[in-house]
Amino acid sequence: MIFRLRNVLWFLALAIIISMSVDANSQGQESPELYDGLRLFGKAFSMIHTQYVEEIPAKTLVYGAIDGMLKSLGDAHTRFLTPELFKEMKVETEGSFSGLGIVIGIKQDTLTVISPIEGTPADLAGIKAGDYIIEIDGTSTKNLSLPEAVQKLRGPQGSQVVITIKRDGIEEPFKVTLTRAIIEVHSVKSDIIQQNIGYIRITNFTQKTPKEFEDALVKLEKKGMKNLIIDLRNDPGGLLESAIDVTNNLLAKNSLIVSIAGRQKEMNREFRTTGNGLYLDNQIIVLLNEGSASASEILAGAIKDNKRGLLLGVKSYGKGSVQTLLPLPDGSGIALTTAKYFTPSGVCIHGKGIVPDVIVEMPEITPRDQEMWRKLEDSSYLKEFAKEHPAYTDEDIKKLQGSLVKNGIELSEMIIRRAVNIETSRRNVDKEIVCDLKCDPQLQRAVDILIATEILQHK
Repeated sequence: MIFRLRNVLWFLALAIIISMSVDANSQGQESPELYDGLRLFGKAFSMIHTQYVEEIPAKTLVYGAIDGMLKSLGDAHTRFLTPELFKEMKVETEGSFSGLGIVIGIKQDTLTVISPIEGTPADLAGIKAGDYIIEIDGTSTKNLSLPEAVQKLRGPQGSQVVITIKRDGIEEPFKVTLTRAIIEVHSVKSDIIQQNIGYIRITNFTQKTPKEFEDALVKLEKKGMKNLIIDLRNDPGGLLESAIDVTNNLLAKNSLIVSIAGRQKEMNREFRTTGNGLYLDNQIIVLLNEGSASASEILAGAIKDNKRGLLLGVKSYGKGSVQTLLPLPDGSGIALTTAKYFTPSGVCIHGKGIVPDVIVEMPEITPRDQEMWRKLEDSSYLKEFAKEHPAYTDEDIKKLQGSLVKNGIELSEMIIRRAVNIETSRRNVDKEIVCDLKCDPQLQRAVDILIATEILQHK
């Protein structure tokens, strides 16, 4: 019986070897070293399956082998996806999901927040780009893969998870309790702000983003937009094609947007604008921060290198690699890094980020601020204020601040104003407050620059 089982396993291993050999031959990579390695794998597979003290399903061994092989590359963005995780990869760019609203990656071998998604539980709790998640529900995240971390952080709407955060500049780690919610993927928000300046916020790059962005441009121009601010802060990226289509609206015909280069020649490509964009005449300022990554860096790099506008804020995240989603026959798949992208000036920003033309820091939100914000969220003050003040004045905010201090909630006017804006938007989605200069120093600086430029141009 054991002899028959070993024969079956050898046939299975041989099938794996043949399959991998065919793939290798199709890529022109046949070599004795490759065949020797595949034979070694087949032998080890057979030994483990027949001699390990407990019986292990063959699929478990195969999945483990693929996962280990990808981890050996030392690339946090290359990973194996079970059939369930492979399906989840598509959810974030197509619809909604239940979770925390947090985009994560591996940086310095540690589970790291790339960016919180605006208005989500993670954002409201004060989670910041660059935070290290060292524990999830009391369990260390050391050696935890990205797919495993995603599974632990996501869950049913209304359920809770406790994450332990280590933040640069803060000596002791601190715990944050988050309640999972349905995360709706709305990628574009827009408004007209001071002095006929258009404002477009891109939260992430999905399949719908180019159309939403184009619609926003048309709407803002009808409202008299003369200059434009594009807000890419805490935008973790998304689809390469989406970033290219958005950029196509902003540059002249045949402008280089981005180039990608990989090991396979067919991966080497240049992406250029296919026609004159909808918005070419006036100034653009792009807002960046440490949570701006991937596709958002492609857009920012194209604007900067084509001298189409200014970048303002702080250095971006620095993810300049292209992942290709490769399906496997059983519904699982591989997210494989197949190329790196380069800005029009030939710079690969992977691991480096893009440095803005104008550096403007945001005021630090301390752990005490976060604690007070959570206390405010748990109280009834915000709901009552938003109900009584569908439109509010600076004096109303000061009165609210005074009432909060008397009840042990001490927060700056800027933070209170932001919390009120979020609550007001929750109560009435049709009157969502897209931006507020009085609680956003980076946006205010961008507006000041555009107004000054407009004045100088007309002198």
